[in-house]
Parts: sequence; structure tokens; C-alpha cells
Amino acid sequence: MANEQTIHIIEDDSAMRDALSLMLTIEGYTVHTYESARLFLDAIGQDERGCVVTDVRMPEISGIDLLTTMEMKGRRVSMPIILITAHADIQLTVQAMKQGAFDFLEKPFEGDDLLASVRNALIRSNDEHVREVEARIIQHRLEKLTPRENEVLAGLLKGQHNKVIAGELGIGMRTVEAHRASVMAKMRAGSLSELVRMVLIISRMLE
Repeated sequence: MANEQTIHIIEDDSAMRDALSLMLTIEGYTVHTYESARLFLDAIGQDERGCVVTDVRMPEISGIDLLTTMEMKGRRVSMPIILITAHADIQLTVQAMKQGAFDFLEKPFEGDDLLASVRNALIRSNDEHVREVEARIIQHRLEKLTPRENEVLAGLLKGQHNKVIAGELGIGMRTVEAHRASVMAKMRAGSLSELVRMVLIISRMLE
């Protein structure tokens, strides 16, 4: 097989579902199919990877709903979603892209167009997965900091020297140095620049 990535197809039309599955399987992808978004959400695990190809118009949970459902975020699932529909219009297309769809294809579409979209989506997914894993590790380390260590960290992020931090917090220089050393150790940062980079990663993820 040329590919070892998983494509999740959500389509309530069995003929279309089978056709998409066959096309992607021939290309070497691992393909999982679902009749509804609910079945998809029930089946996937935490930190699932791959790409989702879903119809827009489906009962209960539509393709648009899937883009914003908290269940995806709650399971820490962040896969690129390609929407397909036979009833596209400009408003729906703009809405889908603003809400985070990777691509929006109108039926009937060329097989090559879908394959190109899937390939590009998987490239983005791999890059984002690495960033998300790193961000979760950093967030876990941040949660171990004490309130005082967070205050010292805030001072460091402002570019303040230990003396200034000590003055603002009303504590001694040696205490600041001890807290700073503890922050570096808990964050596993080898330098101040590395510490700043870690915090910026979390900040960008929250934007």
C-alpha cells in the first residue's frame, strides 16, 4: 500500500459511500465508513488521526454541525474535514470554510479533485498533529506550576529581571531565583528563549 493513513467517510447514501470507499482504498488508504456523523463520533477514539470526508446534508448531525460540535473537541479530535454536497451555494461554501472546513466539493466532482484534496488535508493533519501533541505536553507542564511560580513566569515573559520581579511581588531575590529555577525544571526548558517559545505555542493554540 502506498498510504498508511486513515480516511473516515461519512455518507448516508450507500452507493456514494461505497464508491468513495473503493476509490480511496484503491489509492492505498485505510478507509472507514459511517452512515451518520453520530456513528462516526461513537466509533473514533481519542487523538484520532487521518481525514474526514463527509456529506453536508445528513440527519441529526450535518456536516456543518460536525465542524463545530464540542464532541470533536472534547475527544481531542482534530482532523481536517472535507465537505461534499450536491446542493452547494456561495453562502454555504463561505460558511463551511469560515467554520474550519479544509475543502468544499460539489457533487458530482472528479475523483482526482477529491484525491488531491485528501492528500493536501493529510499533509496539514500531520503537521498539526505534531503541534497539538507538543502543545498538550506544554500545557500539562504549565498546570504543575504553583501560583507563585506562575507570577514569576509572568514577569519573565515581560522581560523583567529577577530584581524587578522580586520588587513587584514583594519577595527576596533568592526566592525569585528559586522559583525561576523551579519553573525551568518543571517546564523542562533549557533556556529562557525555550521557555518563552513554549508559552507562545500555548498562546497561539488558544487564539
